[in-house]
Amino acid sequence: MTTQPKTIEQVKRSRLDPEPIPRRDFLGLAALWSAASTLLFATVGMLRLPKAAVLPSPSKKFRVVLPESLALHQPFIPPGRSVGLFKAETGVYAVSIVCTHLGCIVKSSASGFDCPCHGSRFSQDGSVLRGPAPKALPRLAVNRMCDHEFIVDEGEIIEASEAMA
Repeated sequence: MTTQPKTIEQVKRSRLDPEPIPRRDFLGLAALWSAASTLLFATVGMLRLPKAAVLPSPSKKFRVVLPESLALHQPFIPPGRSVGLFKAETGVYAVSIVCTHLGCIVKSSASGFDCPCHGSRFSQDGSVLRGPAPKALPRLAVNRMCDHEFIVDEGEIIEASEAMA
């Protein structure tokens, strides 16, 4: 008795078995599905392009109302901003509270500002008391709107002599 391999047609198949797919048809369908999925993902990627990947930052110019109880040379730091505002005898001035060493946000202290990252100290007017900060905290432009209301421009750095509003 010799046994020969049976062809697909000779194998008894159930009526529930799917039709066998020839190899060429299977490869053609696989190529078609690959091309369709590539087009789909490329289209989704192109649709996402107009959306910004980062959130917009708040405006550099903002309005601040100083509390009436703010004492002379006491810092007022508006919430969400990296600016310290001070009342002086001749007016109001603003100092950036971003350390000039590596950009840490300095903390208010009795003598002025202390950098929690590397130990720099600044006076209330922003000048360096102790390094490693290479230069003073920059003064920012302040414009008076009314008695206790000011507009601070974080994008405009000015000289200390013209910093009063």
